[in-house]
Amino acid sequence: MPQRIIISENIQAELPKAIAACEHDRVFFLTDEVTQRSCLPLLRDCGVLHEAHVITIPDSDTHKSLESLAHVWHELATHGATRHSSLVNLGGGMVTDLGGFAASTFKRGIDFINIPTTLLAMVDASVGGKTGINFNGLKNEIGVFSDSRFVILDTQFLHTLDAANLCSGYAEMLKHGLIHTEAMWAQLVGFDLEAATRHDTTAIAALRQMVADSVAVKEQIVKQDPHEAGIRKALNLGHTFGHAFESWSLRRKPVLHGYAVAWGLIPELYLSAVKRQFPSRQLHQTVGFIHQNYGRLPVACADYAELIELMYHDKKSRGHEINVTLLGNIGEIHIDQTVTEEEVKEALDFFREA
Repeated sequence: MPQRIIISENIQAELPKAIAACEHDRVFFLTDEVTQRSCLPLLRDCGVLHEAHVITIPDSDTHKSLESLAHVWHELATHGATRHSSLVNLGGGMVTDLGGFAASTFKRGIDFINIPTTLLAMVDASVGGKTGINFNGLKNEIGVFSDSRFVILDTQFLHTLDAANLCSGYAEMLKHGLIHTEAMWAQLVGFDLEAATRHDTTAIAALRQMVADSVAVKEQIVKQDPHEAGIRKALNLGHTFGHAFESWSLRRKPVLHGYAVAWGLIPELYLSAVKRQFPSRQLHQTVGFIHQNYGRLPVACADYAELIELMYHDKKSRGHEINVTLLGNIGEIHIDQTVTEEEVKEALDFFREA
């Protein structure tokens, strides 16, 4: 059954309807410690919450782990979940990824609903059917494709976010603009992101429509290619370098996923310019926006070998080939592009010096 995305203005009314459409002899909620405290109270008037069992895991991506997954399975089993139960994942991408994987594997699969509470989860993690956990020091190493029955997007949760988490989600929106149209990209790089991080009412109102537009881009691509055999690889723009930056940072000082993706866009757009003639103006305008809003990652030449090794382990790469998605122009997508180690080093030089 295809995933249904609801852009909600009244989650108190939408959630009971979504649960009613699922099998639900018992309803479970999955939260992390932060969303249990800051987001679950926003659902207090939903009657379904009063009868549900709430499972809580520690927050942060470091807990998107086998141990947390086993805890969710254990809670489901010991509190009477059957193959006809439902799980509601209330949280950011860590919760929707792990919760989706837990639901998809418990008793060979139970219905689940995603309620993303971060901007990153709204525009990326909760939509598209990718679920999983980190394993052996690598991002999303274990997982399955499995659609939630519903994704309920309600931007009221954006008011619970700090500036860093708003910026993190916005990086995936910027990526969607780059793979879509010049007009969408221009709106994104022209947006006052700093005002949104201050929860300026006008900026958040504008962001709501931009979120809907961004989700529509991803939904359109996923419908064409649910299992990433072709055009869905467009969504990997910025992610080969970005995942390497994220894994490199996990060994030092962890960074938010969206920051890693934003930084990953810089070397991949540089390679797009070198190999596919991506326009210089759009390259430098995007790089300037990223530096202004995300700062810089302190990568040194001595880190290149480690980053390259991490790229070889990336799921998009094949054996001894590093695979990236490049652009010839905004919306002109070239998937399955291979780059040499020398080209990676050249792109990292640009990343450090731009």
